[in-house]
Amino acid sequence: MKRQLRVVSKKLNPNQVGMTLGIFSAGLHAIWALIVLIGAEQIIFNWIFPLHFIDRGYTVISFNIITAIILVILAFLCGYASGWIFAWLWNWVCKKVR
Repeated sequence: MKRQLRVVSKKLNPNQVGMTLGIFSAGLHAIWALIVLIGAEQIIFNWIFPLHFIDRGYTVISFNIITAIILVILAFLCGYASGWIFAWLWNWVCKKVR
């Protein structure tokens, strides 16, 4: 007799997933802004770009606090939207598969 594998999937809360991904994304971009502030960005570019087969033709402009704030806010908003959409799709697919 074959045993059927029953998959139980938990419904995701879109707001929680959105907040989590938004905070994570904003945090990564805040770290990048700090790296630019201390002046270590070109070192990272010179190391990371060749790993992706990209020529080192880019340079980072000087740090600007307003630009950094906008970067972190936009990263949060895009992360939140991505997380919310992911959770919504997850819940929709799980409902259709049942």
